[in-house]
Amino acid sequence: MTIRRAELKDMPRIHELLAQVEEVHHRIRPDLFKGGGRKYTDAELAEILADDNRPILAAVDENDRLLGYAFCIFQQYQDNNIMTDVKTLYIDDLCVDETLRGMHIGRALYDAAVQYAREHGCYNLTLNVWAGNDTAHRFYESCGLKPLKYGMETIL
Repeated sequence: MTIRRAELKDMPRIHELLAQVEEVHHRIRPDLFKGGGRKYTDAELAEILADDNRPILAAVDENDRLLGYAFCIFQQYQDNNIMTDVKTLYIDDLCVDETLRGMHIGRALYDAAVQYAREHGCYNLTLNVWAGNDTAHRFYESCGLKPLKYGMETIL
């Protein structure tokens, strides 16, 4: 397995994996996530792939077939009144094909994201996990992540 930046040729597989993530979210929160939706159009995904501030790391096999991805976003609050201007790498979405889970691909992607963040001068790496996604929560805890903040709601 190799981890590289995702490319335009990866778009069909990225869309397949995005659909898997969307389905997990829909099962957890059907009040918020539509079933069968598509997160990005081809044009939107192509724009993200070309954006160095939004790198997508791709885990690929020996045939260069996409096994999983990590959508990342660099964040920094420069000249903010209350926030320091540390640079953060935010993992917006990390997915391994559901048929390949348990093979440490997710951990390799996470470790690659940490290394990528270090190489780009980041202070920290952050991500969000939806309440109810216990498998993802346990996975990220096993990677050593700790709570940064809590999002809370009341449904009216």
